[in-house]
Amino acid sequence: MPSRYRPAQHKPSIWRRIRGWGAHFSTRSPSRFAVMVFTGIIALWTFLFMLPASSASGEPTPFADALFTAVSTICVTGLATVDMATHWSPFGNVLVFLGVQVGAVGVLTLASLLGRVVTRRLGLRQKLIAASDSNPLRTHGGPVAEQQAVRLDEVGGILATAAVSLVLIQSIAALFLLPVLLATPEIGPWWVAFGDAYYYAASAFTNTGFTPNPDGIAPFANNAWFLGCIAVTVFIGSLGFPVLFALVRRVRTGQRIGVHVRLTIWTTLILLVAGWLLIYLLEFDNPDTLGKEDAWFAPLNAGFMSTMTRSGGFSTVDIAEMSDSTLLVMNMLMFVGGGSASTAGGIKVTTLAILFLAAVAEAKGSADIQVFERRIPIDVLRLAVAVVLWGATIIAVSSITVMHLSGAEFKYALFDTISAFATCGLSTGLTAELPESATYVLTATMWLGRVGTVTFAAALASRQKRQLYTLPEERIIVG
Repeated sequence: MPSRYRPAQHKPSIWRRIRGWGAHFSTRSPSRFAVMVFTGIIALWTFLFMLPASSASGEPTPFADALFTAVSTICVTGLATVDMATHWSPFGNVLVFLGVQVGAVGVLTLASLLGRVVTRRLGLRQKLIAASDSNPLRTHGGPVAEQQAVRLDEVGGILATAAVSLVLIQSIAALFLLPVLLATPEIGPWWVAFGDAYYYAASAFTNTGFTPNPDGIAPFANNAWFLGCIAVTVFIGSLGFPVLFALVRRVRTGQRIGVHVRLTIWTTLILLVAGWLLIYLLEFDNPDTLGKEDAWFAPLNAGFMSTMTRSGGFSTVDIAEMSDSTLLVMNMLMFVGGGSASTAGGIKVTTLAILFLAAVAEAKGSADIQVFERRIPIDVLRLAVAVVLWGATIIAVSSITVMHLSGAEFKYALFDTISAFATCGLSTGLTAELPESATYVLTATMWLGRVGTVTFAAALASRQKRQLYTLPEERIIVG
C-alpha cells in the first residue's frame, strides 16, 4: 500500500542556484559570461573610485571621472581625466594597483579563474574559456588546429604562467628600478621609493602607463637605466602569456617553439625596429622633442617611444609637439599593438602578420598561406580581416564623435582615440581637456578595445548557425 506521506524535498540553497545558473550560462556562452564578469568588475571599481575615501580631498569623485578611471585601469589603458598622482588617496592608489593586475589577466582568462574558484577545479568549461583568450578561433564552430595555438592540456600552465609572471617579473623590475628612485630627492623617503618602484613595475608590465608622482617620468627622462628597465618590462608584457609560457617550457624541456610564438616575436621585433628608425629620422631635428636631447641619447629616446607604442603609455616627450608624420607612424604602431593574450591592446601583431603573409601568397600566386614551413588555415585569415575591419570601424566612429563633441583637431582626436582602442595610454593632452560627453565615447572605445572585437562579436551572436547546404559560387571583380 503506497504511503500517503512523501519525503520532504529541500529547495537548493541560493548559493547552489547561483552556481547552477552560472555554470549553465558560461557553458552556453563563454564569451558573454566573460564580458559580463569583466563589465561587473568595472562597475565595482567605478563605485569604489566614487567613494570619498578614494580621493585625496576626501570628496566624492564625479561619476564620469570615476567610470573613466575604472575602465582605464581595468582595461590597462593609462589614459586619465584626472591627475592620477594627486587626485587619489592611498586607498585610491591601491585600487589602481589592484585594478591593473586584474585587467592584465585578460577578459576570458579572468572568467576562467573565477570559474575555478567556484568549482574548485579547472574543468573542461573553464579550459575552453581560458583557451579562447589566446585562440579566438574557438568562438567558431568546428575543429581548431591546436598546434597553431594553445592546447587545452596546456591551459593550466598558461594560467600558472600568468599568475607567476605578474608577481615575479614585476618584483624583478621593481628591484631594478628601486636604486634610481632612492637616488632621486623628489621621490621622498625610502618607503615611498619602494612603493613607487612596485607601482612603476606593475604599470610597465601591464602596459598601463600610470605614474605615481605628479611629474611622471620627467625626472628620469635622461636616465638610460630607468628608461631601459621600463622599456624591457613593457616589451615582455606585450608578448603575451602564451609566448612567455612557451619560452619557459622551451628552457625547461627543450620543446619546439610553435609558429604562433615565432611569428609574434619576429613581427614585434620588426615593428619595434622600424618604429625606432622612423621616429628618430622624423624627430631628430625637432627642437621641441628629440632635437633638444644629447646626440647620443636621442636615438635611445626614439627606441623608448617606439617600445611604448606596443601599449606602454609612458612618454618622455610632449607628443602634441611631434610632427604630423610622426603621429601617423605612432598611430599605425598603436593600432597594431602587441601579442595575443597579452597586457597590450590593438589588433595584435599576429593579425598584421597574417594579412601580410596573405598578400605575399597572393602576389606569388600561391593557394596557401605559408610561414615557418607551416600552412595557415583560411579561417585564420578570415578572422584577421574581421578583427581589422571591426577595429577600424570602432576607431572611425569614435574619432568622428570625439571631434564633433569637443571640436578637437583631427590629428589629436584620431591619436587619442586609437590610443584608447589599443589600450595604449599615450595622449596628446586632449583626453584631459575633453568635455564629459566625449569622455564617455573614449570610455566605450577603451572597453571595446580591451574586451576584443572578436569576443564582443561572439558575445552578441545568439547562437552558432550551421548551414547544411552550399550556395552556387560566383566570382566578383575585386580591385
